[in-house]
Amino acid sequence: MAKIPSIKFGRSSGGGVAGAVRGVALGLVLLVAMLFVACTTVTRIDAAHVGIRVKLAGSNRGVSDIPVVTGWVFYNPLTEQIVQFPTSVQNVVWTASAHEGRMVDESITFSSSEGVNVGADIGMSFHIDPEKAPHLYLRFRENDLMRLADRYVRNAVREAFNSVASKMPVQEIYGSGKTRLIHDVTKELELVLEKDGIRIDQLTINGALRLPENVAAAINQAMEATQKAIQAENRVRQVRAEADQAIATARGAAESARERARGEADALLIRARSEAKANTIIRLSTTPAVLQYRALERWNGRLPAMNQGPLPMLTFDMKSALDKDAEQKLAELLEETPPGGDATPAAGAAPSAGAATGGGATPGAGGDEGDKGVKPAGKPSGQAPAGAP
Repeated sequence: MAKIPSIKFGRSSGGGVAGAVRGVALGLVLLVAMLFVACTTVTRIDAAHVGIRVKLAGSNRGVSDIPVVTGWVFYNPLTEQIVQFPTSVQNVVWTASAHEGRMVDESITFSSSEGVNVGADIGMSFHIDPEKAPHLYLRFRENDLMRLADRYVRNAVREAFNSVASKMPVQEIYGSGKTRLIHDVTKELELVLEKDGIRIDQLTINGALRLPENVAAAINQAMEATQKAIQAENRVRQVRAEADQAIATARGAAESARERARGEADALLIRARSEAKANTIIRLSTTPAVLQYRALERWNGRLPAMNQGPLPMLTFDMKSALDKDAEQKLAELLEETPPGGDATPAAGAAPSAGAATGGGATPGAGGDEGDKGVKPAGKPSGQAPAGAP
């Protein structure tokens, strides 16, 4: 008789559930392992940073010469290490003030050419060249730039200040040479620090320099004396300029007065010569006939009251009418004087026409003066005298 196989329901169903659980657990373990591996083998380089790959094992162990740029980076945590280096601008201040920087005196002290100690608060801005970041890390094994600045960079700054200031007098450092001091120190620092990839953006002296009291007092007195000397020199220049201006004004006034006097003298001389020539012309042109005609023109027809005889008439010497030389001279004078022109001075000019005629009437004179000695009386007005032309 054939045997019927037995069926084990409970055992087979239990084995399937256990296998499923084991599979899920194995998957979870694998997932956790993958996440762990991913977290330990991947890192991110932040912005304004550069990554440096350091190999810890193998024949090529050491710092890689090629920096890793910003972004996600895969590496083997068992044999490699990624070091981040900041490349942004860093600011550091070395000061004696407790309210800035650290609580201790970190100021820089240097000496002048005379050996005078000068204290200064120094501020500096710098950044790291990304291409030279591996070299900098390999040399100092330091990626904290503030610690690097407080040690290596500060010593370099102090040496540069001492090197440059030792060639300058303290008065120049304290005065106008302060800008040149900063410029020369910056140039010397660039030669030292740029070899390690440290680039200087700005170097400043914050506030006033600190000197010994006796030196500061002596420098201030010297500066004050210099300022007074400059002011005195400026006053001298001003007084000299005012004196030159006064001299120029006086010379101008004297020249103006001289020219005015010369003009007045020339005008007076021209007027005198013209009058003299006019008098000469009048003297030579006044003949007895002309004088008698002028007298008749001014006679009002009345005879003097005391005269009872014939008509009194003026008599003149007719000899001058025969003076040919006078007529020739008169013609020359009239020809010399152009119409509307200035009179040319004539030699031997007579003083006046009245003197030349011996007290006779001047041509063009008023009728009242000519009628005083010849005014007739006893005749009615408007009656012509006997013998009148």
